[in-house]
Amino acid sequence: MEFGIQVGNLDWQRLKDVAQAAEALGFHSIMLPDHIVHEGPERQANLDYFSYEAMVKATVLIEATTTIEVGHLVLCNLFRHPAIAAQALMSLDTLSGGRTFIGLGSGWTEREFRMTGIPFPDVATRLRMLDEALTVIRSLLTQETTTFDGEFYHLRDAILHPKPIRKPHPPILLGGSGRGLLRIAARHADLVNVIAETGRPGFIALGEIAKFTDAAYRNKVRFLREEAARHGRDGNVIRVGNVIFSTIITESPDATRAMRDSMAAFFPLPPDGVGQSPWR
Repeated sequence: MEFGIQVGNLDWQRLKDVAQAAEALGFHSIMLPDHIVHEGPERQANLDYFSYEAMVKATVLIEATTTIEVGHLVLCNLFRHPAIAAQALMSLDTLSGGRTFIGLGSGWTEREFRMTGIPFPDVATRLRMLDEALTVIRSLLTQETTTFDGEFYHLRDAILHPKPIRKPHPPILLGGSGRGLLRIAARHADLVNVIAETGRPGFIALGEIAKFTDAAYRNKVRFLREEAARHGRDGNVIRVGNVIFSTIITESPDATRAMRDSMAAFFPLPPDGVGQSPWR
């Protein structure tokens, strides 16, 4: 079993400090989200979110550490053309000496697309785009030239040099839950972070969280491995994971109350912490 830590809303110095602490504590990996804004359940936005660019943050973490793996949970495929994503990911891999992984997802936070005007197609289209993007990225990272004529992406004799240090390419991590995403993961992924459904609704819905039981999780993993077998892969070699809330230890009762109140806003609970979460 491997343990990683995801960090997001931190200033630069704190980001480096946390990465170095995680490395010293023996964490296997440190992961970064890829958002312009951060939403909690039911579209609650954190308007003070540090919108630092995900590739830049990964570069800072690589330079601040020496052994821990660095990657994304996950990059939004709609934010970058796969050739540009491949270029950045190759750069991170070579800069780090081969200790990065490729985290990619179809995109889900609808608010980010409404506010920027970036096209946000339906989930079926986004998944087809993700499938093509992964095909393109894998080819650019492993082949001398890439020619691809898909529904969304078109490359002719495309080159990318140098190739990553990790062979054949850094591990691919996909995040999601729906059967469409799991089918894509069965073909491409080395790791899958199985979470509650967000892709179809476009936000973290409490109703979807309520459905994400232990039995539902196991069924999704079983489906992933069965799909992998259909594609001639050993599904048992695809590692699976999940994001959990960790216990937070504070230095004083006042700090505990402040942490409680800040988290209550995302769930949504009264500031005094009294009452049950609405999905219980």
